[in-house]
Amino acid sequence: MPRPALLAVSHGTSDVAGAAAIALLVRRVAERLPDVAVHSGFVDVQEPDAPTALAAVDGPVVVVPLLLSQGFHVRVDLGGAARARSNAVVTDPLGPDPRLAEVLALRLAEAPAPGADADADADADGPVVLAVAGSRDPRSLPDAEAMAAQLGARLRRPVVPAYLAAREPSLADALAAHPGAPVATYLLAHGYFFDVAERVAGSALTEPLLDDGEPPAPLVDLVVDRYLAGAARIADPPPSGR
Repeated sequence: MPRPALLAVSHGTSDVAGAAAIALLVRRVAERLPDVAVHSGFVDVQEPDAPTALAAVDGPVVVVPLLLSQGFHVRVDLGGAARARSNAVVTDPLGPDPRLAEVLALRLAEAPAPGADADADADADGPVVLAVAGSRDPRSLPDAEAMAAQLGARLRRPVVPAYLAAREPSLADALAAHPGAPVATYLLAHGYFFDVAERVAGSALTEPLLDDGEPPAPLVDLVVDRYLAGAARIADPPPSGR
């Protein structure tokens, strides 16, 4: 019996580099799952949109949101589309997850070293600001705070979440409260929100989870594991009424 298809749904971006990085991630996932039909869809900006992409897939399908938290897109856009089919499931989004903390720590390590000033060593244990896109959906807030806590545990230093839209503190306010703090970019790829963050943080900003190179292995692993969890739900659905 064929394995369920995988529909990887990202937000979508008009940034050419960001779109290419996400497409490469999906290709690497497909290479890890050679017996699975892997498709792409989007909730905004790019085509096909998620309902169109889902309708084009025959048979059982696992929808994996390439999104970093719960929110409107996962709950309404993807959840609504999947509920119309008895053989489709939507997995958890990618975050929060310790593997994302691993990639965020990698990006911080790759960032240019601070200038050789007298206070550079004093800031080594200081706070890191986590730049989050932000959402009005209340489900997104605990996800962002959990991701900050996981990164803080990995770095053994405080991590302060800051938001690029919809919530407070803003990235500008967080940097005013913590001058000189490095900014870990909690975004999947280059695009609108990265540009917003860069205008505020400048050189303090790290690359997003996906840069212009190979997708980090922990991120590929995470998408594959989300698919496998969804496929298990299709293979062994809960009794009706649960």
